[in-house]
Amino acid sequence: MDRIRVLVVDEHRIFAESLATALTAEADVEAVALGSVPAARQLLDRVREGRHPPYDVLLLDAELAGAVAAAEERGPLLGWVSDTFPALRTVMLAASDDPAGAARALAADARGWVAKDSSLARLLQVIRGVLRGETHLPPALLTEVLRELQSDRRHRGERERLVTALTARELEVLRCMLAGLGRKAVAERLYLSPHTVRTHMQNVLGKLGVHSTLAAVALARRAGIPPAD
Repeated sequence: MDRIRVLVVDEHRIFAESLATALTAEADVEAVALGSVPAARQLLDRVREGRHPPYDVLLLDAELAGAVAAAEERGPLLGWVSDTFPALRTVMLAASDDPAGAARALAADARGWVAKDSSLARLLQVIRGVLRGETHLPPALLTEVLRELQSDRRHRGERERLVTALTARELEVLRCMLAGLGRKAVAERLYLSPHTVRTHMQNVLGKLGVHSTLAAVALARRAGIPPAD
């Protein structure tokens, strides 16, 4: 009988170890517990290099999903796992309901969101379900998560529209506007004349279909355009 290999990563090490022990009591499950993002990366690096057997399911503490290990440049753990191990199914372990967090996790290719106080039977149901290609969410969260995902899709579409409409220099000017810089400060930062900055600002307003800097900034913020550093 093939065994399901599960990796539990939770900053509460006692919880992680207890959960792994309970899962391993199942005849078809083998689980390992880790308590930090760096430890998870090290183990998964060994998997990637073929020095350790692969895992089927990652149970990841939702609070660690966006964490970046110290001195690393590989980005949030969830995104890195999705890119590096496409066959590894990730299920988030959550201490509380968080529709926005669940939506972000699903957008990053997580396959489930489960409360930490769920029964072992429920967790096993989710583990086996995601391996069949299912996505699992608590019914109470479903409506809010769908709303969050739809909102995020609209914002991404608006962001893409803005980026496509503006030239690279106009986008730089808009990001400076988002950072609260006035015309003179933008000119100094971008090594342009105030007149040229004024022209770029007018072009930005025209392409965005707004009539004021405040309206342009509000639209860009809703679209998720980041301010200048």
